[in-house]
Formats: sequence, C-alpha cells, structure tokens
Amino acid sequence: MRPVIVVEDEAELRWAVRDALIRFGFDVIEAATIADARRLAPDGDLLLLDLGLPDGDGLVLCAELAGMLPIIVISARGDETDRVVALELGADDYLAKPFSTRELVARCRSVLRRTRESGSATRVVSGDQQIDVDGLAVDRGGEPIELTTKESELLVCLATNIGRLVRRNKLACDVWDSDLGYVNRSIDVHVSSLRRKLGRRPDGSGYIDTVHGVGYRLRV
Repeated sequence: MRPVIVVEDEAELRWAVRDALIRFGFDVIEAATIADARRLAPDGDLLLLDLGLPDGDGLVLCAELAGMLPIIVISARGDETDRVVALELGADDYLAKPFSTRELVARCRSVLRRTRESGSATRVVSGDQQIDVDGLAVDRGGEPIELTTKESELLVCLATNIGRLVRRNKLACDVWDSDLGYVNRSIDVHVSSLRRKLGRRPDGSGYIDTVHGVGYRLRV
C-alpha cells in the first residue's frame, strides 16, 4: 500500500495526525503546502487535505487532484456550504476539526476500501444495469444494450470509478487518448447518448451525475 499524504500547514496537528495513522499501520508522508502536495500526489494512496494552506485554497487542489487519488478534506470550516463545495469538487469525504483519532482512521479505511473495491471490479452493478468491465458490455435486466465502442469505453471508465467523480481530462486521456481541448465537446455528446441508452434507475433518476465543468459520476 502506498502512503497517506497529510497536507496540513500547522506542524503540531500534522505530526499528531501522522503519529496516529502510523500507530494504526498506515505509512505517511507529510506536506505543508499546495506545491508539496501536488508534487507528492502521484506517490500517494490517499490525500488528507486541509483547506487553509499558506500558498492557496485547498479547494483548488481538491478540484485538480480529484480522480487521481481519493481525498478526505480535514478542515476547521465545518459549515454545510464548505462540505458541499468540497464534495462537488471531487472530495470523497469531509471531516471537520476537531476530530477524534478513531473517526479519522475509520474514515481513511472506509474511503480506501471503497476505492479498492471499485477499482478491482470486473463486473459492476448500478441499479438494474450490469456492466462487464473486461468485456466492454452492459445489460439491463438481462437484455444487452447496444453501445458504440466509445460509449462502452466511457461507461467502463465511469464504472471502474463508480460513486467517484471522474474528471473530464481523465476521460479525454483514458477514452480518447487525447488532450481535453480536442475532445471537450465529444465527451458531452457521448455522455448524452449514453444517458439516453441507459434510461432511468428504478427510482426515476438518471445513472450519470454531472458536476458542471468538472466531470461525471456513475451513481452507486
């Protein structure tokens, strides 16, 4: 398992979080700034992110790194608006300060477990849809749904990250093997077509959520 990255500019709190996680078996690396966190992110399994950092707002980093690795925001900003904004930008969880060691560890384990389960699945179920990740196929109630190659690849990319925000630039890279600027409109067209073919969930809602200007999420 790769380390948890603790991004916190208050040294004493950062050390306390580090020591607590190490006691429960986690490997930890520390960062005090957005620049440090950005540099370390590719080596991490989970990002614990404070929002008030000396070189900028942690929400900017949250939006940038969502989809690269799971993120738990740990912040003194505990009101509903801040929580909603962080989650909409791609954070996997939000923990308001002060928090207990047990709750922190439980949240870390829960997010990592969800991430590993979604990332390792070869068959994903969302509502009455069953998605065969390896076979690039989907059926509803046992009946196959005809998808184009790009629609299948797009659905698989969303399904292997089910419940998590997938950023537009990741879709461009993974599905189109291209920069976002060249396929920005194509992503919208294919998502719209995919929504139409998937239909509605049993409760009447759609299968794919949009985070405007950021990306898409396949609902659990």
